[in-house]
Amino acid sequence: MKKLPQGAFFIYGDHPFSYICILMFGLEKTKKSLFTRLSRAVMGRSRVDDQVLDNVEEALIASDVGVDTTLRIIERLEERVQQDKYMNAEELNKYLREEIEALLLSNEFTNNVLPFDFSKKPFVVLVVGVNGTGKTTTIGKLAAQLKKAGKQVMLGAADTFRAAAIEQLTIWSERADVPIVKQAMGSDPAAVAYDSLASALAKDVDVLLIDTAGRLHNKVHLMNELAKIRKVLQKLIPEAPHEVLLVLDGSTGQNAYQQASEFSKATPVTALAVTKLDGTAKGGVVIGISDMLQVPVKFIGLGEGIEDLQVFDKKSFVASLFE
Repeated sequence: MKKLPQGAFFIYGDHPFSYICILMFGLEKTKKSLFTRLSRAVMGRSRVDDQVLDNVEEALIASDVGVDTTLRIIERLEERVQQDKYMNAEELNKYLREEIEALLLSNEFTNNVLPFDFSKKPFVVLVVGVNGTGKTTTIGKLAAQLKKAGKQVMLGAADTFRAAAIEQLTIWSERADVPIVKQAMGSDPAAVAYDSLASALAKDVDVLLIDTAGRLHNKVHLMNELAKIRKVLQKLIPEAPHEVLLVLDGSTGQNAYQQASEFSKATPVTALAVTKLDGTAKGGVVIGISDMLQVPVKFIGLGEGIEDLQVFDKKSFVASLFE
């Protein structure tokens, strides 16, 4: 976790000020990039006009908010400008912040710990995403945090396409001190998923996290594989998986949009985890992808440490960009 100034644990609204500080540190590059561009957009202007809105549009697109989402934001700002002909730069920032916050979906379950519905036991999470996005690492960090929160966790190594994926998840299971169900490389992923859920049921586990193969070069094969996994899970729990968590690398910018689009075609996606935001100025993808898929961001990655995987809170996220 990032080091905070001594005594930094104050309450900001309903959220600990320490959490805002962590986000501000982790999103520093995005904050500087977006804030600098927005400042230039209104520099020397006493009121907001068409030129200012054009500059704001360019600033948002340059921060990888996405064209469609940016146009939605600008349209709403234009409506406000028409109502208030003398809107100034400070008011523009306020309205822009409100519009961005309104676009981000809220997490349904927070439980003051992690955004899962623990009344469903085991709560089954199918984790999908392209290899290299931090998918397996995200599973490991999530397992460690769940275990620390007092939950019984199990991992399912259904990415049997790569031996390295099984080995990496095994290392994380040992680090987090949680059991793992795995088979040899090349095994049927659906069989691993089925065995994982059967074991989780037998051992009264709270959360089952299932890793899946992250290849997009053969979309038909990917769709068939994920469909088969869902089918075998539903033999044991009809509503499983309860969550399909798509992990995206925030530093890839526009490529993350493409990945999100392709995976949403392959399987229903119910939540997002956006990683590697601490090393990029492209944090706007969090806003754009959530708006594009109409699913909530549940986790963001702000560093290499286990605690640097943060539960996403939209109010704190937007505050960290504008304050």
